[in-house]
Order: sequence, then C-alpha cells, then structure tokens
Amino acid sequence: MDWFTAPEYWLSRQVFQRGLACLYLVAFLTAALQFRALMGERGMLPVPRYTARMPFRRAPSLFHWHYSDRFFAVCAWTGCAVAVALLAGLDGYLPLWGAMLLWLVPWALYLSIVNVGQTWYGFGWESLLLETGFLAVFLGNDEVAPPVVVLFLLRWILFRVEFGAGLIKMRGDPCWRKLTCLDHHHETQPMPGPLSWFFHHLPKPLHRVEVAANHVTQLVVPFLLFTPQPVATAAASLMILTQLWLVLSGNFSWLNWITIVLAVPALELPADAPSVPDAPLWYVVVVLAVAAFLLFLSHRPVLNMLSRRQVMNRSFDPLHLVNTYGAFGSVSRIRYEVVVEGTLEEVPREDSDWREYEFKGKPGDPRRWPRQFAPYHLRLDWMMWFAALSPAYAGSWFGALIERLLENDPATLRLLRRSPFPPDRPPRHIRARLFRYRYTTWRELRETGACWQRTYVREYLPPTRLATAARRP
Repeated sequence: MDWFTAPEYWLSRQVFQRGLACLYLVAFLTAALQFRALMGERGMLPVPRYTARMPFRRAPSLFHWHYSDRFFAVCAWTGCAVAVALLAGLDGYLPLWGAMLLWLVPWALYLSIVNVGQTWYGFGWESLLLETGFLAVFLGNDEVAPPVVVLFLLRWILFRVEFGAGLIKMRGDPCWRKLTCLDHHHETQPMPGPLSWFFHHLPKPLHRVEVAANHVTQLVVPFLLFTPQPVATAAASLMILTQLWLVLSGNFSWLNWITIVLAVPALELPADAPSVPDAPLWYVVVVLAVAAFLLFLSHRPVLNMLSRRQVMNRSFDPLHLVNTYGAFGSVSRIRYEVVVEGTLEEVPREDSDWREYEFKGKPGDPRRWPRQFAPYHLRLDWMMWFAALSPAYAGSWFGALIERLLENDPATLRLLRRSPFPPDRPPRHIRARLFRYRYTTWRELRETGACWQRTYVREYLPPTRLATAARRP
C-alpha cells in the first residue's frame, strides 16, 4: 500500500517518538513530585472534592472510580516508567498492536491527571501533549512505515498551534501590530529565565525584528508545512529555530519543546529506511477511521480561528482530542509580584520580624538571578504570577496556600525554594504584599549586583493566623 505509508519519514518518526516520550517523562515527573500539596487529599484543591461535583462524562478520569494519594502516586510513577520504556525504544520490540497499546497507556494516565487537575492543569500545553500523544498511538513501530495520514495530522496540529497563536496576537494586544510587545514581554512574562534580562536589554530595533519575524513564522510559514519537500522541511526547520529562541528567552514549561517535537515529522531526514511489509488491513482501517473522526472534530478549532472572538487554549471535547491554542494575546506592561512573609510574633506589627518565603522560579529576592526550569513545570510559581495580575485568579487556592504555610505543611514547603521557619516552629502570622518589579539597568546591575528592582505597591493579604491549629478541609 504505497499510498498509505511514507517510508522516507522512518527516521523522523523515530526522533518524534523518543522526543514525545521524553516530554511524557517530564510531565509525569512534574505530577508525581507536586500533586500532594496542589490537589492531593489534603491539598489546596483536593481531587476528591472535585470529582464529587464533576460528572465522569465531562472529565473522564480513573480518579472518578477511586482516589487516594497513594493511587495517584502509583499512576504518576507508572507513567514515568512507561515513558522511560518508550524513550528506550521498547515499542520497537513489540508487535504492532502491542506498541499501540503501550503508547495508549501514558495518554490514558495523563488524561486522568489533567481532567482532575483543575486550575493547576489549565495550561494549553497539557491539551497539546494529550492531542499529540493520542496521534502517537497510531503512528506505528518498526513493523510498518509511518502512515501518511498520521504525519499529515501531526502537521495539522502544528499548524493550529502556530497559526492560532499568530491570530490571537494580531486580534489582541495592539502592541503586536505596532511591533512593540517585546519592549515589555521579556520583563513581564510569567517566569523569566537566566537570559531574559539580556533579551530585555536588546536594542529596541531588534525587538521590532523579533516581533516581525514571529508574525511571519506564525502566520505565513505554517501554510508551507503542506507543500512538497524540501519546502516543508525548510518551514519546519524555521519553526524549530524560532522555538529554540523562545527556549532561551524564558521558562514556558514544555510548550516550546513539544512544538519542536511536532515539527520533526515534517522533516525529511536523510536515512536508509528498513524494508518492511505492507501495513496489515486492520491497521489501515483503524488509522483511517481515527483520522476521519479527528478531521471531523477539527471543524471546531477552525471555526474558532475564523471567529473575531477567537479564544485560546480551550479543549472542545473531554478527551482533549482536538483543541485550540494560543499564547500572549495580551502583554503586561508592568510586572507585579506577590511576596509572602511570615512572623513568629504573637501580635503582628509593621516593624515585626517579617521573613520572606522564597519560591523556586518566580522572582523574589531582587539579587537572585532567575533559573532555567523548563521543560519542568513549576505549577505554583506560574499561578503566583496570575495571582499578582488579579486576586480573582487566586480565589480558589490562595487561602489554602496560606493555611498550609501557617501549618508548616511539608508537602507545601517542598514546592518552595526555602522556608524562613524551622519545621518545629511555624509562623504565627502570614501576610502577602504586592510589589512592582522591573529589571535593573546595566549600571544598576554593576553597582548593586541585583537583576531586579522592586517597589512596594499595596497590601495583598493582611496578617492572618489559623483560627485553630487543627483546621483542615
């Protein structure tokens, strides 16, 4: 069946599958190490409380049938183990149907996590990993050449990721049309990286070039993915270079990396493809049926892209099979940060010994240089950025965070870089204050060694203490 497969993409499939397995590993590792404090039985947004009010049909998940922290940990670590097996190429040693089932396992496990993840899993790259992971089930292994229709659908996802992001920018913040958004973005993005300070201080004309190049890459180049080779390879390569530039400029979880992985199947990599028999009939039927179903579902994201009221990062079905994507439709001009502090004093005063909690990724101490964490995702740090934009983003979980800190909850403290209080002496009171942060100038950096300068804005949360030491949800 020459029309059904494309042997020349054999190496591209191999690279894509190993890259996707690596991202699965990061995603499951993130879940395993952070879930207890975020959504465990005694977490800020407990899963049992969520599943009690959310029907299974709207959020299919294993945890509707049973939840315990131990069971969640088993699922997350099982996902890590399967991802390692796929990264090592175990699917190539299995029969075709066995490889498909093996790829189905991490998709089903991660779907179960995302569908109960609530606020902590409300990011576009969660759905993107699931949509990509579902297609990977049907990409085959060494027994068959890559199916043309699946390679096309992977390009279709990449097209929607890039073109949707480009449209949301042009329809959103005027600074994208004026080519001025990067005058602010590197400073106000959710989690700056170690090079973000330097990106911010690039000459403004270069920022204009960056924005213009971004528009070309997102609004023009995606159409070239569906042209013959070598044009499609050139288009995918340009997208990869753009994503690597973004990797250097900030911490965006695995969004950039999965976009790079999605571009790989469009590359015609030079390699001698092994000789394999024709695809079995049952496989052809299954792949074509799934492809037809996904193309039918695609009318929703297409209508969304065509709409003047385009939304970004929304799933159109509970299985996250087809989604819409986008990022930074608006860009903040000013960076605000919520600084959380505690004191051991019984009666809190302004001149009390207030000690600041340090987060792993979000800006805090002005002298502490940002670190590189992506593709690993610091979920609490990201949500603290949203909390600084508006208390409405923090209404469901911020109070629970403060309560856990007042208790010196070990699981919550593990999400932080450092607590200023010993394990046996929790703070009596905690407060939160809002600060404006800006990057220092070259001169300020040389004189003070600080990459940030911060200015107090207002009180975010007044001094708060536990009503009772035994209080728990």
